[in-house]
Amino acid sequence: MANLEVRDISEDLLERLRRHAREHNLTMSALVISALERELARADWPRRLAERPMTDLGVDAAVWLAEERANRDSETG
Repeated sequence: MANLEVRDISEDLLERLRRHAREHNLTMSALVISALERELARADWPRRLAERPMTDLGVDAAVWLAEERANRDSETG
């Protein structure tokens, strides 16, 4: 496995990372790796979504949403 060195981290950020790691019983390495993996997955989400096939709902999404809201409102009103 490779190593990564991060420089010029503010004291505030470093303390927040330490506190979060402590609260979640993680090492700093595990915390940072997890955060990097989540960020890369989040950044990759639009591309993955664009690659998915379109789904035909059989009705315009705005019409469907308006009907669902009307049904919800009639059930609670």
